[in-house]
Amino acid sequence: MAISRADAIKTGVTLEVVTIAWMLVEAVVALGAGVLARSVLLTAFGMDSVIELLSGIVLYRRLHGEAAGLPAGAVDRLESRTGRISAILLVLLCVYVLLSSAAGLLLGVIPYPSIAGLAVSAAAILAMPLLARAKQRVNRVLDSPSLRADIAETVSCGYLAAVTLAGLGVSALTGWWWVQYVAALGLLVWLVPEAREALEERSHNGHDQGGQGEKR
Repeated sequence: MAISRADAIKTGVTLEVVTIAWMLVEAVVALGAGVLARSVLLTAFGMDSVIELLSGIVLYRRLHGEAAGLPAGAVDRLESRTGRISAILLVLLCVYVLLSSAAGLLLGVIPYPSIAGLAVSAAAILAMPLLARAKQRVNRVLDSPSLRADIAETVSCGYLAAVTLAGLGVSALTGWWWVQYVAALGLLVWLVPEAREALEERSHNGHDQGGQGEKR
């Protein structure tokens, strides 16, 4: 049954609240477990969750602003600032994964098993597809490019969780500690395109703002 735009916005706001809460818990657990376990793979998953958290906050502000009838300018500026921060974090994350994985393999730094890491990545595999489908139903009404991008990030989080779970699981079951580093490098298949897209969007937004400043 079709829903009105107002109802779709309200549902979208609720879904972004769920996204923010989930990503906050996921980031804290994954980062904490990653540091304790000396796991580059798990730490990278946690850092990506922080970036997803920023995206969720921006989209929440955008949808909530539309629901409240607020001017879009303030939300646009927030989205631009957050985009710059996310681009920088993604680049740093790619560098961290590459250098830390290479160093870990060369120096033979053996990560510890992590039950918390296994649990949080398994939970994300189950939750992310459900969350993405719910957002897609909302976006059939809103047709929002920002929400479409957020959906793609939610799906990406599910894939990253699957790679993380596979790496942690194989390492724990077989004792092949190097599998975690290989899986961490495998995350770059998703992270590098995300970083490139974020940098291109940052550059595009910068040109747009520069042009608007010249017009003034």
